[in-house]
Amino acid sequence: MSADNSPSPEPDPSVWVDEYGDALFRFALFRVNNQALAEDLVQDTFLAAMKAKKNFSGRSSVKTWLTGILKNKIIDYYRKKNRTQSMSELAGFFEKEEGELFSEDGAWNLASGNAPGDWTPEAVEKLDRAEFMQHFHACASKLPDKIRQVFIMREIDGTPSPEICEQMDITPQNLWTILHRARMALRKCLEKNFLEGRSPSP
Repeated sequence: MSADNSPSPEPDPSVWVDEYGDALFRFALFRVNNQALAEDLVQDTFLAAMKAKKNFSGRSSVKTWLTGILKNKIIDYYRKKNRTQSMSELAGFFEKEEGELFSEDGAWNLASGNAPGDWTPEAVEKLDRAEFMQHFHACASKLPDKIRQVFIMREIDGTPSPEICEQMDITPQNLWTILHRARMALRKCLEKNFLEGRSPSP
């Protein structure tokens, strides 16, 4: 039997808002941490998709296709923002993390009481995924925008490091520093607010 080479039907924009709007909004909100901006990015995604719907190949689902467009919109937003936000503007965050977590020789600052504890297998087994993700989102929202986006691109979206450096206009060393500090800050926040059973502090 020969392969079916008929073109894939064009996606139907009339159902996009109802079927994909909420999921796309949550995707954008986690990455930009601003409700109005997330709504604008989703609207821009729908407009771009309507213009490009004839190019929809059908090799992926409509939701995946729309999410890909939204990812590019988010990257474009950060590219524009990066033109006015240099790494030096993030120095305050790095200095704060250095003082709280590390001693002068780069080791954990155990005397401060801020060094992360050990996540034992017993503790991990008790984690409720839905509750954990709620706290994770709350903790991630406290990171500076650029640091949060870099962390999400690498650890959640799985974007290759060279691609992150190009898209976010940072060096490999900047990337390593951002990821390291973000992991430490998130781990400390999760330990304080989740493993200890407290609500995220403001």
